[in-house]
Amino acid sequence: MSLPFIRFVGTRLFSTAVTLWLLTLFAFVGGQLLPGNVGRAILGPLADPRAIAALNHQLGADRPIAVQYVDWLGHALRGDLGTSLVLNRPVAAVLSGALARSVELAAFACVTLMPIGIVVGIVAALRAGKVFDWVSNVIGITLSVVPEFVWSIVLILTLGIWLHWFPIFADVSPDTPLATRLHQLILPALPLGFGMFGYLSRMTRTSTLQALQSHYTRTAVLKGLSWPTVIWRHVLRNALPPALTVLGSQLGYLIGGLVAIEALFRYPGIGSLILHAAKTRDFPVLQGGVLVIGALYAIGSLLGDLVARRFDPHHDTETP
Repeated sequence: MSLPFIRFVGTRLFSTAVTLWLLTLFAFVGGQLLPGNVGRAILGPLADPRAIAALNHQLGADRPIAVQYVDWLGHALRGDLGTSLVLNRPVAAVLSGALARSVELAAFACVTLMPIGIVVGIVAALRAGKVFDWVSNVIGITLSVVPEFVWSIVLILTLGIWLHWFPIFADVSPDTPLATRLHQLILPALPLGFGMFGYLSRMTRTSTLQALQSHYTRTAVLKGLSWPTVIWRHVLRNALPPALTVLGSQLGYLIGGLVAIEALFRYPGIGSLILHAAKTRDFPVLQGGVLVIGALYAIGSLLGDLVARRFDPHHDTETP
């Protein structure tokens, strides 16, 4: 492992740590800025003000915000995100179940649409200027610019209500057979992956075109290597790192961008859980959910950059 790569890893780890710290600050302060208070959220709007004040004192909610933040951060670093005010359960347990369901949906979208996006981008670059290239570019842009909730409504009306091909609500009961479960995940997974598919296919096309026009590709052709060998050993090796970076950066988007989709399809993932926590003023769940989603995004982006850098054949000669 080269020294430039080690320096790059250290720099990215430091920047990720700073990002996570700022995220904890944002999650805590954001929860504190919501109207209402903890005592009233627990006891209800008609509770006696003295009882509310006593409960806030008992929970430490009347302490200075800085003291509350340090205490909350210390518990969060140990995996203790508090107790849900509405469900009366540990926040970590509530978030883990919802996160598992969101990961299942996001993983299904990745497995079905990401490989297709990469292949479409590569084929479009190999057929640059031809009909396939033009059509795939138009489709990719269209899928990227239309919001997920618009696609969700269109798919519900067409594939769900009109054609009756897929159920519009996803059943997440654990005893549901796997084939039935996957069939129910298709409709919410499609709008989730459309934007990612469009961006990934265009990114792969651009990086593949750059690799095709590079000097090492021309040198490989002049050496007499077969075209499939040139594509596999030289073009794809240099074109895929940017796509890998996209895969990492899109991980947090997949998990965090589920709020609208989960609400429309009544899917009980972490997005709908955070939305419900905001409506019910469940501050611990809201803060913990924002923290988890932000951490996933930061870690996914870090892993994407590290993988892309590691597989970049020129990383030893670049400055971090």
